[in-house]
Amino acid sequence: MIQFHLDARSGLSPYQQLVQQVRHALRLGLLQEGDQLPKVKDVVADLAINPNTVLKAYRELEHTGLVAARPGVGTFVTASSTGVPFATLAPLRQDLRRWLAKARRAGLDDESIEALFAATFRTGAEEDIA
Repeated sequence: MIQFHLDARSGLSPYQQLVQQVRHALRLGLLQEGDQLPKVKDVVADLAINPNTVLKAYRELEHTGLVAARPGVGTFVTASSTGVPFATLAPLRQDLRRWLAKARRAGLDDESIEALFAATFRTGAEEDIA
């Protein structure tokens, strides 16, 4: 089951962060069709946020067809990922962990790492197009 977290520095509202985390978990194969999302009351207790925030996120996910609410039971994933198989992602994730460790050893903090990654990602995408 997915464990939600909030990042005040992300620039995204809490509900958008929840939606994004579900989408990412689907893309990475961490959530599969039939998996249950945490109950609203549990997310509210874990993150100390308003229940309406969680409900808004779940409604958006339902509207896009990724989940379906079953009254009295919970909210379940209804769409499987069209992303890359987990076996392909595992070595890439390991490479990224090594890179993160190297960046931290070089003295970069989280914000610097994110900035470097974002800039490199954008530049790399532009180079791939050219």
